Amino acid sequence: MSAKVSDAAINAVKTTTPPHRDREVIAAAPKDANYKGFVAGVFSGITKLTVGHPFDTIKVRLQTSTHDQFKGPLDCLLQTLRKEGVNGIYKGATPPLVGWACMDSVMLGSLTFYRKLLNEHVFQPMRAQPNHPAVWLNDEEKKKLPTIGHAMAGVLAGWTVSFVAAPVEHVKARLQIQYQADKKTRPYSGPVDCTQKLFRQHGIPGLFHGLGATLIFRTFFCFWWGSYDLFTRYFEKNTSLSAPAINFWAGGLSAQVFWLTAYPSDVIKQRIMTDPLTPGEQKFPRWRDAAAAVYRERGWKGYWRGFVPCFLRAFPANAMALVAFEGVMRTMSDNKDVRQ
Repeated sequence: MSAKVSDAAINAVKTTTPPHRDREVIAAAPKDANYKGFVAGVFSGITKLTVGHPFDTIKVRLQTSTHDQFKGPLDCLLQTLRKEGVNGIYKGATPPLVGWACMDSVMLGSLTFYRKLLNEHVFQPMRAQPNHPAVWLNDEEKKKLPTIGHAMAGVLAGWTVSFVAAPVEHVKARLQIQYQADKKTRPYSGPVDCTQKLFRQHGIPGLFHGLGATLIFRTFFCFWWGSYDLFTRYFEKNTSLSAPAINFWAGGLSAQVFWLTAYPSDVIKQRIMTDPLTPGEQKFPRWRDAAAAVYRERGWKGYWRGFVPCFLRAFPANAMALVAFEGVMRTMSDNKDVRQ
């Protein structure tokens, strides 16, 4: 999914600009297309939740449980199903159902926007310089956002969506670690009750507890979206796969690259988000306190606890989510090549 300046816009500039100033003018992509990424992101979020939430529940329980509570991901799954039924693996799904739709809308919409912004205002002006290495690229490649640009856009989109993701993931995490089979004994009856209690007892800072850890975690989006561009380019050049198939494979593989790099920071984030908020009971007032606690309790292995269900979830959930996103983008676009 490489951002690209439209041929029509470039031709329009060439007809109105003196030849000696061609390289100084950067053609802008159509502005009315910005909303499409936000709309398509909603479908991505719904798809991701449906496929991935059971894996996420097991991951969070392994990340936050005591060492002897579960023997591993399979034991955690079996215990959850035996004690709580199928509803147990979808526990806490309501906030991310709304949250993932909103988060993916913001993430993918802002990602689309940042790609255009970087391409038009950073990389195209750089490539317009006469001595820039891109002078050797063909015209089609010159118009595309380079992989480093996709990585940069990923970081910016990650930081942007963190302000939506932090409260949603905070509520979800607290609901997921309610192990009581009897609903009456649980601290929270559901996502609305959890949100109300957090706000009533701790205010806005309580709802946004873990925002700093969320920003750190989503900085690793550079690996996700940078590798997504690399995989997409590879499949387009070396295979005859259809566009949805390329989206599927590139989306699944790039998500696994992301989790391989970002997972330790997610473990730390979950520990912070499930930490008591009452003053005097907090174990991790700072990010480094949680990081040190994980190492102290379990060594380096502690940073990878729960990785197996997360890694298994990453491919199908994100592959299908990106198929949905790209498919909706193509449907809404007059041009079948939505990588504009």
